[in-house]
Amino acid sequence: MSIQLNYTGLYQCKLSHGSLHTFTHGTFLLVYKPLQKTLNLSESVKNSIITAEGVLLLLCVLIPGTMLLCKSKTLNELNRKKGQEEENIYEGLNLDECNSAYHQIQRSNQQGPYQDVASCAEDIQLEKP
Repeated sequence: MSIQLNYTGLYQCKLSHGSLHTFTHGTFLLVYKPLQKTLNLSESVKNSIITAEGVLLLLCVLIPGTMLLCKSKTLNELNRKKGQEEENIYEGLNLDECNSAYHQIQRSNQQGPYQDVASCAEDIQLEKP
């Protein structure tokens, strides 16, 4: 049996058992015209197109990334050749200042963070609360 466009509608089944006759809730049937393919491509052609797109996408990511890596590498080599020293994190630190700060921290840990004013020696500075 072939289906035609005018078969769209609500279909119900009639149940009869002896003198009892009932209808089911029904099913709505909607018939569409089949769509015609714009491009009739086989599955293998579709797969090869997707593979080619993947390769192009990979190249679009790899080529610029590789170029940036090479450029940064050459810049680093030029900086080293120019004689620029790496940043020294200890530059500007005075060893005497660090030593005195260390001793102040040790004294405050031994005596506690606050001292009694009466027992305070002149060389020790009190912390302000």
